[in-house]
Amino acid sequence: MSPALPRSSHGPGSRYAARAAFSRTRPNRQARHINLTPLAHRLTERDQWLAWMLHEHRVLTTQQIARLAFPSLRTAQRRLRTLHEYALLDSFRPLVQSGSSPEHYTLGPAGAALLAAQAGCELSEMGWRPSHTGRIAYSPTLGHDLGTNELLTLLAAKAGTTDACLPLWLSERSCARRWGDLVHPDAYAQWCDDGWREVPFFLEYDTGSEQLARVEAKLASYAAFTTATGTRPALLIQTRTASREVALRRRLAEPARSLNLRVATASADFTTDTPWGPWWLPLNTPSRRLPLAELASHWPDLSPAYKAQAGESDSLLSLPVPPLPPTGPARRP
Repeated sequence: MSPALPRSSHGPGSRYAARAAFSRTRPNRQARHINLTPLAHRLTERDQWLAWMLHEHRVLTTQQIARLAFPSLRTAQRRLRTLHEYALLDSFRPLVQSGSSPEHYTLGPAGAALLAAQAGCELSEMGWRPSHTGRIAYSPTLGHDLGTNELLTLLAAKAGTTDACLPLWLSERSCARRWGDLVHPDAYAQWCDDGWREVPFFLEYDTGSEQLARVEAKLASYAAFTTATGTRPALLIQTRTASREVALRRRLAEPARSLNLRVATASADFTTDTPWGPWWLPLNTPSRRLPLAELASHWPDLSPAYKAQAGESDSLLSLPVPPLPPTGPARRP
């Protein structure tokens, strides 16, 4: 079945057509047979952090990884090629309608074996399979996943170079593990900037492939989450196009008001490069768009959804992955 993708002319995933995965040549290795001992003196803390990030967020492009963890794109490319040779990472390039796509990185067999060893679990508990990269490359949600990760990597990179802060970023899978009986957001994060109070938010990255009625139906789940947990994170909806944002706002305004939800929208037409900027427009208050951090002032009753739960420290698999590597913004090649 062909993937249902939007017809946007720009933005992450906008040019994806029927996909083919082309992994670089590398000796055929199975994760269970990999000897990790030779890598002990070759892998840095940043390398190991990157493996955990790809386990958490499934796929990141070269540019996304570079903005998070490297001083330049060229430096990132050199190190990523080395990590690919080590089989820590796997990679592919999707087929696009014109031009060429960037390298897309996923967790490789050595990476999966390394994380299993660090977590003290069997490889099967990692959820990794030899077909891992191919399944991601051909997934109909690839454009959606990349769009979600694009927005969050931009926020994380901003936090790494300024006084802004992104202390937490949970993937769709982590959200499902914690709150799947109530809500299914594409991500959950907490953001603060310029001395503003922290803005906890669920993210819905809207590609335009869902009918408006289905998006509207999700609001009841978020209202139930607020009631059940006693917390109130904002719900941010980013659309691919401004026209889709207008349609969503028209459809969601009344349900959001009646459910007493804190909802703001933006479109990739505005937020592609600066999602922290004044692009977020709260529902039912159409006066002006606000910077992301200023939503804390607009909605002073916001409160974080995430709290450490008893027993999480028993396994690395259940702990959030820091959005930035342990060495901070100044990183060695």
